[in-house]
Amino acid sequence: MKLSIVIPAYNEAETLPLVIENVRGVLAGPALAAIEVEPELIVVDDGSTDGTREWLQELRDPLVRAVFQPRNQGKGAALRTGFAQATGDIVLVQDADLEYDPRDYAVLLGPILDGDADVVFGSRFLGGPHRVLYYWHSIANSILTHLSNMLTNLNLTDMEVGYKVFTRQALSGIVIESDRFGFEPEITAKVAARGLRVYEVPVRYRGRTYAEGKKIGFRDALEAVWVIARFGLIQRARLRRELRRSSA
Repeated sequence: MKLSIVIPAYNEAETLPLVIENVRGVLAGPALAAIEVEPELIVVDDGSTDGTREWLQELRDPLVRAVFQPRNQGKGAALRTGFAQATGDIVLVQDADLEYDPRDYAVLLGPILDGDADVVFGSRFLGGPHRVLYYWHSIANSILTHLSNMLTNLNLTDMEVGYKVFTRQALSGIVIESDRFGFEPEITAKVAARGLRVYEVPVRYRGRTYAEGKKIGFRDALEAVWVIARFGLIQRARLRRELRRSSA
């Protein structure tokens, strides 16, 4: 099994080397020992200006393939580029900021390897250990997840989670249109519209403060509402058209 780990990175010079080290440790560790994994790490630098880009240019690691965006465009644009470069049977999204722990890979891959899922979402709200931080962030996350669920008819607990895993077939034909953090609700709507089998598993979460480099903010929450409405309603209308054709 070939596993593509796609890491979008923007100004993560302090954390990206540690993330890659942690990923390498997990891939070589006992948790994945029973799985014959051929891994590739695709790091997409999204126009960094803090030394991340230069560090990647000097990196000599046969496991890591660095891709450089010409300018900063956002997480969705970086993932669009990374997905196009991925050659694995399974594609896993790994953030570059140490908020998510690669020790959860075995749990994330489990439902797909068992043949039960096409897509796996992590969840910060299903019992995994997590750092206690911003109350209003948790409220906003809950509202966005519920809005998304209303239009996709999924019962997710954490639509905005960074850990998302896809089979190659699940991603085939999906074009990511959102350049920024709208990626999360957009991919959720498109996965739901295709009737793919979705699982959730608990993951660890060590959230960052804004002083520590957290980037998502109020503007991104507003964008998420628009993306939920746009793609959720589009997918619902498409499903209604297909139902009318099938019953004709």
